[in-house]
Amino acid sequence: LTSYHVPQGIGDIVMIQSDHTGAVDILSAELETADLLGEQRKAQPPPLAAPTMWTTEKMKEFKAKMGKEKNGRMVVKRGEVVTVRVPTHPDGKCICWEFATDDYDIGFGVYFDWTTVTSTAITVQVSESSDEEDEEDDEEIEGLSPAGDVERGSKSYLRSRYGEIMPVYRRNSHREVQAGSHEYPGEGIYLLKFDNSYSLLRNKTLFFHVYYT
Repeated sequence: LTSYHVPQGIGDIVMIQSDHTGAVDILSAELETADLLGEQRKAQPPPLAAPTMWTTEKMKEFKAKMGKEKNGRMVVKRGEVVTVRVPTHPDGKCICWEFATDDYDIGFGVYFDWTTVTSTAITVQVSESSDEEDEEDDEEIEGLSPAGDVERGSKSYLRSRYGEIMPVYRRNSHREVQAGSHEYPGEGIYLLKFDNSYSLLRNKTLFFHVYYT
């Protein structure tokens, strides 16, 4: 092979060899790597603060109240994950949530989508799959519209524009009302995930209330 000059200095070296001729090219990827890393750092959203969480024992009162609301009650079927997408509101500074279930617990987690808000409508997406690209199982909840998903079930894969506020894990929502709040980190959409994917036999009746202050 012909003698090639290797670029000096710190950085990656890319060697390209032709399968046809066997010729080798050696390139310095230092500048390209720096540019890519710089762009990646710019694309990373800032870290998100932890939510404030609490519980109450007023189960009967809460369920009775939510049972009368049009969208305050739904059934999360066995193996399903329900994602409630709540856009930040221009008049609000904080999102608040409350939920409870009948008889059995349910998984719950909160994520944030750093995206431009074009509508303040709350939407719901139902899935039976952890496949991010599979949207064929989306179902419309009465009064709410379906929306795409980014993180289904308990899996932690998130695109770069999404942030984790609280990971999905099981809550004793059948014993106490689970409540929490989170101050808006900026403009975007909250993803409240109710995960029943671990249950092979039981549907879960969910009572929930989401609002802003």
